[in-house]
Amino acid sequence: MAIKEGDKLPEATFMTMTATGPKPMTTKELFGGKKVALFAVPGAFTPTCSAQHLPGFLNNFDAFKKKGVDTVACMAVNDAFVMSAWGKDRNVGEKILMLGDGNADFTKKIGLELDASKFGLGGRSKRFSMYVVDGVLKKLNVDEGGFEKTKAEVLLTQI
Repeated sequence: MAIKEGDKLPEATFMTMTATGPKPMTTKELFGGKKVALFAVPGAFTPTCSAQHLPGFLNNFDAFKKKGVDTVACMAVNDAFVMSAWGKDRNVGEKILMLGDGNADFTKKIGLELDASKFGLGGRSKRFSMYVVDGVLKKLNVDEGGFEKTKAEVLLTQI
């Protein structure tokens, strides 16, 4: 069962890359006391994710900040090394926090897993975007095909 608006996000741990290597980041650390725009993609370096979804959030970073968002984060069921390399490839710098949910723990806990094995990708996350305030889900958008419902411009209108 997928998480719903108004629910508190479950406890889970992401991995993020630092100058000294991979570092865990809990949902409490990420969302506690903050306003966060999180978007998830089926995979780093995949065509739609690289050409449209991630760039949309990067291009709208200042607009999110103007709306009071503390953190803009991108998550995928990939490891921290891949997420870091993708962030460097896309020049996200310090603007977008790149999060690996390598074992899909968070993805499964919120009920948004995707079986992409027919594409050779195995278990992944559905494409979604969410707005979270102090660990509580305020807005959730999920796409089953393209990215029209989950793009940055849509989430911005919901904050």
